[in-house]
Amino acid sequence: MTVTYTARVANARFCGFSKLLLAWKGSIYKVLYKEFLAFFAMYTAISITYRFVLYDDQKRYFEKLAIYCNHYASLIPMSFVLGFYVTLVVNRWWSQYTSIPLPDRLMCILSGGLQGTDERGRLLRRTMMRYTSLSALLILRSVSTAVFKRFPTMDHVVEAGFMSREERKKFEGLHSPYNKYWIPCVWFTNLAAAARCEGRIKDDHTLKLLLEELNAFRGKCSMLFHYDMISVPLVYTQVVTLAVYSFFLVCLIGRQFLDPDQGYPGHDLDLYVPIFTLLQFFFYAGWLKVAEQLINPFGEDDDDFETNWLIDRNFQVSMMAVDEMYGDLPMIERDRYWNDSNPRPPYTAATLFVLRKPSFQGSTFDMAIPKEEMHFQPLEDIAENLEESGVHHPNMALFNRLLTVAPSPKGFMGGALRRTSAQLQRLRHSPSIDQCTSDEEDDESGKIGKGGSLPSGLGQETQSTVCSFREEKSARTPLLEIQFGAEQQERRGGHLAANEKKGERAVEEKSEEEWQRWEERGNVSSTRDETQASASLLPPPPQSSKETSTQSASAIPFTSRHPSAFLFHPTARSSLEHCSSQPAINQNRAAPAIPKPPFGGSKMSFLTVPSYDEPQRFRSVSIGSELTGS
Repeated sequence: MTVTYTARVANARFCGFSKLLLAWKGSIYKVLYKEFLAFFAMYTAISITYRFVLYDDQKRYFEKLAIYCNHYASLIPMSFVLGFYVTLVVNRWWSQYTSIPLPDRLMCILSGGLQGTDERGRLLRRTMMRYTSLSALLILRSVSTAVFKRFPTMDHVVEAGFMSREERKKFEGLHSPYNKYWIPCVWFTNLAAAARCEGRIKDDHTLKLLLEELNAFRGKCSMLFHYDMISVPLVYTQVVTLAVYSFFLVCLIGRQFLDPDQGYPGHDLDLYVPIFTLLQFFFYAGWLKVAEQLINPFGEDDDDFETNWLIDRNFQVSMMAVDEMYGDLPMIERDRYWNDSNPRPPYTAATLFVLRKPSFQGSTFDMAIPKEEMHFQPLEDIAENLEESGVHHPNMALFNRLLTVAPSPKGFMGGALRRTSAQLQRLRHSPSIDQCTSDEEDDESGKIGKGGSLPSGLGQETQSTVCSFREEKSARTPLLEIQFGAEQQERRGGHLAANEKKGERAVEEKSEEEWQRWEERGNVSSTRDETQASASLLPPPPQSSKETSTQSASAIPFTSRHPSAFLFHPTARSSLEHCSSQPAINQNRAAPAIPKPPFGGSKMSFLTVPSYDEPQRFRSVSIGSELTGS
């Protein structure tokens, strides 16, 4: 019988489990005491041999061996291997118990679904339930040693009343090399079909429900058979067993108490009984014994399943339910609380404390909310608050702009050039341009300008599109380079105007020299075509290079200490290939001069077509998308 101690631990109290330590049946002492005595006897024999039999030089060698074994014994993963193995075995043990077939649901459906108070109806009900009990007996006889000892042959099954002699002949006449526990279930279905034809089962729904429960019953029988056939992998069991036994075999030598006079570290005391080694053996070997008992719960251990008791119980209960209790109903009468709208069953004196406890209404039942937060708000105010929170929240605003105004992949090439043209036009009419620092000066912060502000043409509330390209050394693919700088906000006064005039003159002289150099190379004609095609989308250039000196400094670009450039690499007249935001030149190289515009006019143009060979450089630029005029 399974050891049951549930009632002894129903209430937690001081040293509640301590009373269980004195139990013997099903205890760890009964399971482990033989291995424990064998281990202690071997340890004692080795200790006596070391102390009284070995010579001094042999003792020195044994002491070195003991230190070596004690040092490397910790490499065996005892807790890891045993923990996973015992967890697997315990889960498997409980799953096998839930797979034991029980006839309770089937007998209730059969008692209510198969009608007939005559002998034929009673015979059908009893025979069908006997078939289910026979199927469970056959499968338990195949997996449980206790049941097999009770019913060793089919003659014992016939003599016990689970099978008639005619049924045995039919059973043995069906030749099959496999287990035939399922044959009674097929007989059950044939009888159910016959009862339906006779009208004892009123409708097909009842027949369907009855067969579904029978299939569930047969499925549990099949699961027991497969649990018996498919065990825990043998290699896993071998690894765990070898790990435990090898560890304690090493401990027989490594945990010996050595001579304290030799001065070995950790061997200052000479005790004859290894208390903690014995406790360790008790715990780990006991853990292994737990798995050994639970891996097959259909044996005859103290904690194995009481399969014979289950057979007796299921057979007696099922027969009573479908025969004696069929149609047997007590007299129907009014209950005690017939006129009571709030029935309250009585309590004894030992359970009166339950009435003093308030009924549980929910975890939020006693939550307190301030009165000012309990008023409903108009929907209009809620909508306005949501809009304001979305506008003021910087991340939400940026996310909304990216979703609603981001350029599509199809119109990106042409749209980027039009937006750039609108920005340049706005820059030309802007009263002042904030200085933009290059990426080389502030790579980590990513801020533009000293004050962290953008130019007026590239201010906030603009959408940014970032792309990149690498310049290629190709004469047939010209680049349109636009350079513009920003004046320094910190420098005000007379020095600013003088520096701007010097910068304008230097730019004009360098542009003329660069243009003459290009004319000599013969690239003027092709360059002008490309420049005019791209410049058609840009604002009209100034009329003359001489008049630029009379314009305001804010409207004329000049090269600052850290110039920034916008580069456009068109492969067609109306499309933009790539754009970037790295400085066009580094600090060690002078900024390329702005050449003379290739088309007519009296003002200087910002467009140049450099043909000089330049090493490949990665550039990136941020282009606004909400400016008008595109």
